[in-house]
Amino acid sequence: MKPSVTGTTPAGESTASPSQTLSRGIRALEILAAAEQPLTIAELSAALGVHRSVAYRILRTLEDHSLLMRDDAGKVQPGPGLAVLARGVARNLQQAALPELTQLANGLDMTAFIAVWDHLDCTTLVTVEPRHTGGAVAQHPGTRHPIGTGAPGIAIQSALTEEEWQRLAPGVPYRTEAAEARVRGYAASHDEVIPGLSSLAAPIRVPSGRPAALAVVYIGSHNDPSEVGASLVASAARIEGQLA
Repeated sequence: MKPSVTGTTPAGESTASPSQTLSRGIRALEILAAAEQPLTIAELSAALGVHRSVAYRILRTLEDHSLLMRDDAGKVQPGPGLAVLARGVARNLQQAALPELTQLANGLDMTAFIAVWDHLDCTTLVTVEPRHTGGAVAQHPGTRHPIGTGAPGIAIQSALTEEEWQRLAPGVPYRTEAAEARVRGYAASHDEVIPGLSSLAAPIRVPSGRPAALAVVYIGSHNDPSEVGASLVASAARIEGQLA
């Protein structure tokens, strides 16, 4: 008889295939990244739906690679190794965008960020908060929301025709605001992702890749939205020039 891929250990714990173990490890990192505070091993094992001993083995492996760390109380949180990996994600886009993000954030007193298309989500890749403003909206890397909502998602849609969008993202409606943004050059939203927040975004066309978005988010501003939108369009064009 062929040995089965999964079975039970002498202690009665189910074993997992390498692919399942890898999936659990990735899921553990996703859970920790989304958590607002460090988690106990018991909390993480419950979130993963596995026995505590299984979670512990996964965490030991991730800890060995500095992808997570434990504090003095034994609680688990993302480790510095994730920052090293993050620097390699869309490296050229991050490098080209950072000077523009800094200029926008400090010139407009708004948090500026790059959002990328991630399956059915819009995920923040890199962000810069204004240097001299204490009340800026925080937008952390890794923050995500559905691709069909918010100015960044609309801007990403606007980089494509409706036919192209439906081919690449079947089942996700192509918003009328995306067609408008395609003509205007930037998208706007209010109260869509987080109540009370407004966002403006311009698409960035990435060579040999999916479009991204250059965006700002704010609660209230003295800036004229059309002028902010024009600044985003100009910055996006410069980033595209760097990527070409």
